[in-house]
Amino acid sequence: MKGWMVALAAAAALSLAPAQAKAGFCGVARYSCCDPCCQVQTHTVMKTVHCIEYEQQEFTCYKTCWERVCEDRVINCVKYVPEQRSREICYTVCRPVWETKTRCYTVCKPVWETKSREICYTVCKPVWETKTRCYTVCRPVWEDHSKEVCYTVCRPVWEERTRTYTVCKPVWETKSREVCYTVCKPVWEDRTYTYNVSKPVWEDRTREITYYVRKPVTYTKTITVPSGHWETETYEVPGPVIRKTVHEPGTWTYDPCSCCCRYCPGECHTECVQCPGHTCCRKHWVSECCEKQICCTKYECEARTRTECYKVCHMTCEQRTGCYKVCRMVPEQRSRTVCYQVCHMVPEQRCCTYKVCKMVPEQRTRTVCWKTCRMVPEQRTCEYKVCHMVPEQRSRTECYQVCHMVPEQRTCEYKVCHMVPEQRTRTECYTVCKPVCYQKTIQVSKCVPKCVPYTVTRCVPHCVCKQVPVTVTTCCPAPCCEGGCDGGSNCGCNN
Repeated sequence: MKGWMVALAAAAALSLAPAQAKAGFCGVARYSCCDPCCQVQTHTVMKTVHCIEYEQQEFTCYKTCWERVCEDRVINCVKYVPEQRSREICYTVCRPVWETKTRCYTVCKPVWETKSREICYTVCKPVWETKTRCYTVCRPVWEDHSKEVCYTVCRPVWEERTRTYTVCKPVWETKSREVCYTVCKPVWEDRTYTYNVSKPVWEDRTREITYYVRKPVTYTKTITVPSGHWETETYEVPGPVIRKTVHEPGTWTYDPCSCCCRYCPGECHTECVQCPGHTCCRKHWVSECCEKQICCTKYECEARTRTECYKVCHMTCEQRTGCYKVCRMVPEQRSRTVCYQVCHMVPEQRCCTYKVCKMVPEQRTRTVCWKTCRMVPEQRTCEYKVCHMVPEQRSRTECYQVCHMVPEQRTCEYKVCHMVPEQRTRTECYTVCKPVCYQKTIQVSKCVPKCVPYTVTRCVPHCVCKQVPVTVTTCCPAPCCEGGCDGGSNCGCNN
């Protein structure tokens, strides 16, 4: 920004030059059209020009770096150690007592009886008969012959014709007929049987029961209670390291061709810069142990007695009557209508188009070699078999089973359960967590700020005044003659 201001000041100074110097060399020299009688003079003058020069200077800067430091710290901790304890527990259970009893009942047991019957049927048995016959065969005897033969070749000529023919078309007719068949119809018959059941009879009784009641007893004991408090710790978090692009200052250069100063930008380079950090807080728990008086309650067992009424069950035998059903299969004649189809062939007239080949005779000649066969008779004999189907009567025995229900007396045993109370004692183990205080040393890390110096080179601009030689051309008027410059005589303008 300062370089631009200096350049503008230099341009303004040049614009304030005397009026005689105009357009040439940015106003430094003047090109004027002199009169013919003027004398042109050229001389050199020194012009003061303001220029900007840059000087490199080194500065020392400081940046903050964060260094991580670890320090030891002793903290109080509490750990819980499990401890095994045991206690006696009395409880009452009902022990089942099983009593075995017997009862009789009647069941119908199926008894299968195997019967057989003879079934006669007819089969056709094949009977083969061997016969002999004599026959005469002619054995061929071949002879070779050849001759010129004129023959006629028939060339086929096809002709389309139409004919009518009759086909038999099947026509199905549905008919029905009555078919008689026998089915076995179940007929159920009610029957009665007698069986014994055990009927429970309850009897009221009284007994003395001793039970235990747990009575609470209050006492005081001292326990160690883990506690603690939170402590706030402050630590420094370093900032991130970023890469920053630094632009070097540029330079101003005077260009005599364009009569102006040009700015040349400096080089760019990248350097790592650490950003400033921030302070954070965190809390950590500091454990402590303290003793406390608490009220506890324990239970003591106290024996008591009460009268309890209960019932006793006696099983009494009772006779009952039951009913059951017996199934008999009774044959029954039934009939049903069966539908079937009968096919009749009905003649039907149809037409078709076909081609007829008509042979046109054509005379040709060729040499034909042929063989002549002479049949010589020869007697031979062969055997063959003839099958006759002879009917034969056969019979087979078919077995079938018939079921009869036979009553059978059976005895079964069953158990009756009585619940008898019984006092028992068990030892129960349980775990108690006991607090134990101890100290341990931990490593705590924190970041400590540290100033690190570094050197930065900068370009500082300053204004320098220089003397620049400038050539100036002027026109000086000379004394002219009486006749004027146009009188034809020398005016002495060049003297």
